[in-house]
Amino acid sequence: MKLFNELGIGKETLKALENMGFEEATPIQTSTIPLLMEGKDVIGQAQTGTGKTAAFGVPMVEMLDPAEGMVQGLVVAPTRELAVQVAEEINRIGQIKKIRALPIYGGQEIGRQIKSLKNKPHIVVGTPGRLMDHMRRKTIRMEKISMVVLDEADEMLNMGFIEDIETILKEVPTERQTLLFSATMPKPIQKLGEQFMQNPELIRTKAKEMTVDLTEQSYIEIMERKKFDVLCNLLDIQSPELGIIFGRTKKRVDELYEALQKRGYSAEAIHGDLTQSRRDQVMRRFKQGQVELLVATDVAARGLDISGVTHVYNFDIPQDPESYVHRVGRTGRAGKTGEAITFVTSREMDHLRSIEQSIKKKILRKSAPTLSDALEGQQRTAVENLLQIIENKEYLPYQEVARELLEENDSTLMVAAALKLITKEPVTIPVKITEQEPLRRSRKSSGGYKGSKSGSKGGYKGGKPGGKSRWNSGNSRKKTDNRGKSQSKNKW
Repeated sequence: MKLFNELGIGKETLKALENMGFEEATPIQTSTIPLLMEGKDVIGQAQTGTGKTAAFGVPMVEMLDPAEGMVQGLVVAPTRELAVQVAEEINRIGQIKKIRALPIYGGQEIGRQIKSLKNKPHIVVGTPGRLMDHMRRKTIRMEKISMVVLDEADEMLNMGFIEDIETILKEVPTERQTLLFSATMPKPIQKLGEQFMQNPELIRTKAKEMTVDLTEQSYIEIMERKKFDVLCNLLDIQSPELGIIFGRTKKRVDELYEALQKRGYSAEAIHGDLTQSRRDQVMRRFKQGQVELLVATDVAARGLDISGVTHVYNFDIPQDPESYVHRVGRTGRAGKTGEAITFVTSREMDHLRSIEQSIKKKILRKSAPTLSDALEGQQRTAVENLLQIIENKEYLPYQEVARELLEENDSTLMVAAALKLITKEPVTIPVKITEQEPLRRSRKSSGGYKGSKSGSKGGYKGGKPGGKSRWNSGNSRKKTDNRGKSQSKNKW
């Protein structure tokens, strides 16, 4: 690891990084920042959570002119959450140098964005569809753009944005510096790099850098219909401070959220069909710790960088190894430990093994906890809460009443009654979770993943059996544009 002050970064930016608590650069930052400072094009194969935003954000802040009153940098991101996340981090990096970034995305009133663009931000971070809206309206001027970043390019390919990206890049000056980040390197992404970049340097992070060493990773082999009860048992045993539960589809997320609420858990849900104001409200409540559990789809969770997530629960096994690493990377951050548990049906075991091979890590097998285990876990939590009250001396106003009670009652009985009162006993109210077909690895495909029924050769499939491939193969998926609801019936 190198320190940031060894990478040729200016004093103002170094001070901003110091204020953010950053001293040592991650491997992707160490490799990428010097190349970008030299003006080279770079393709970075890196996963979310490796520090890639600062890898391009630091050079952008360093190389752009704060006195120039036009947009000089452009970042294209697949989702509104990632666009907001990236803009926020660039603004922190550029705070002292006075470099400002503006996120623009579908779902937010375009008139408000046009007004913000008149304030002359130096960098625009946007989703493809909304960027094209502004290009058509001529509310973003491209002629001064000298740096372009394509963030999570493979995810934009999955979402059907590849043609939009090509359209955007054709409007940006050819004399520019281009950076492309992608967790994987499929042929369409390579082609994009060849077409729009000048002799790019390829930087790869090793598999061991993409996995999360501080996260305990395990799986539970379980029948589909028993998943929810086991999830509740785990929540009662572990009492996560902040936990994220991943479901495969929007319907799945809604059902899980409603079922958790019915059983008394503090939860919120986030997916692509929510309005922007609702998404913002959900994320604010979760970040502030007002709710303990966030139920999310993969796409909705792209770019989420929330400190303090202690547990990740994969209610449905991730569709591919990259999604697994992305999910697990939500916890075990900033030097803190985390735990990730994946539910796997017997027909999905081959799929789990392929994930293990890709991440070069053995995922530990665990037994499903029982209802009695859950009660024991809640009792343990109650004892810890009592001891915490004693340690913090929060009991002082109650001492006199306690003395009176102990004069007339047995101390053991009184403590047992107190534990009974504060212990959250497991709730077994019936709930309805629609069963899904298992996600299985196809032995006939060329490395792709399919749902329970065959229907195409190679590529990704999942969710509903027999659906169209997630990869573009002639007929691309209709674009979502991140404006709340999809223009097509996109179940992610």
